[in-house]
Amino acid sequence: MKSNITLETSRLIELMDAAISADYARIRRIGSELVQACLANGDEKTAKQLQSFIRRRGVPLQTSGIQHSLPIDGASRLPLLEEAPWPSTPVFLNGDTELTVARFLSDVRNANVLREGGLLTRFSLMLSGPPGTGKTLLAGHIAAQLERPFFVARLDSLISSRLGETAKNIRQLFDFAPTRGGVLLLDELDAIAKMRDDRHELGELKRVVNTVIQGLDSLDDQAVVIAATNHPQLLDAAIWRRFPYQCDMTRPEVETRTALWLHYLYGGDVARRGRAEILGHSSSHFTGADIENLALAARRLALLNGVDLPDAQLLLAISKSQPPNIQFPELTPLKRDERRELVRTITSAKGVSKTELAKMLQVSRKMVSENSQEKPL
Repeated sequence: MKSNITLETSRLIELMDAAISADYARIRRIGSELVQACLANGDEKTAKQLQSFIRRRGVPLQTSGIQHSLPIDGASRLPLLEEAPWPSTPVFLNGDTELTVARFLSDVRNANVLREGGLLTRFSLMLSGPPGTGKTLLAGHIAAQLERPFFVARLDSLISSRLGETAKNIRQLFDFAPTRGGVLLLDELDAIAKMRDDRHELGELKRVVNTVIQGLDSLDDQAVVIAATNHPQLLDAAIWRRFPYQCDMTRPEVETRTALWLHYLYGGDVARRGRAEILGHSSSHFTGADIENLALAARRLALLNGVDLPDAQLLLAISKSQPPNIQFPELTPLKRDERRELVRTITSAKGVSKTELAKMLQVSRKMVSENSQEKPL
């Protein structure tokens, strides 16, 4: 489908001005808006092309006398944060996380009403959970929903070996955030906000926690801050108190896993939902990122070899995978014992369609019934 996106004259002028000024933050923001417009118009190909452009790093222009609009580290001259594009990849959430995010978005959008009623709180959201559960992706979607710029703090620039420089960088970060009205993501927050009674940390990093707390307290009531951590047990208790909204992003539930397989493997084809449900039941040990990686690997294998999706080999790969070590599917035909073992394992879950499983494994319905672990009524 060809996109018929109309670019207003004012936006075209702004884009040209940003390009001539080498203002990469503005270019990425306008580009993100165009990506969303293309997706809304059904032009996913153009959206992906634009996304690949705006993900590139701009050519450094310090020698030309052009200064970066973002705060920078005094020693390395690297930006302390970067403006990331709004994501084009969908996010799939468990039910409790979805409810918390919906409440958070509603509160931010109705800040004036809450202020008049004396019920305004910090718009600070903590996302915790293992890697691959979509914390950064969710933060980007929240920025897109609020139609605000998405700023991601860069820990490689924030943390300095020079005494006092890390705290200074953090102060710069919080001084800058309110000036742009964006969403600030503090990714891997545990790297700079560990418990102050941790005996294994140096005094300098312990003092940094106080700076983070002061920075959070200094933000105005319009600021939106999202923090993400893979190690919630390491965070200082005082940090937790600064985040009234909290999401524990565990591995996806079966309904979420089914939606992930349906999207990434079958392109949203509802006719394949039965197969997606079987894959969802079979991948309880997978994160969302694991499912995406394995689904796309199966699609690449099918495309490059000119064959249908290798559903049976995919089920075998899932059973052999021990995340984060993922076993990719191969086109080698399954042995009889492998098919029988998959039947026994998969049918132990409630609600699995024996008919769909038989089609996926390319065996008879009778064979599935004979080897099923499900007890007859």
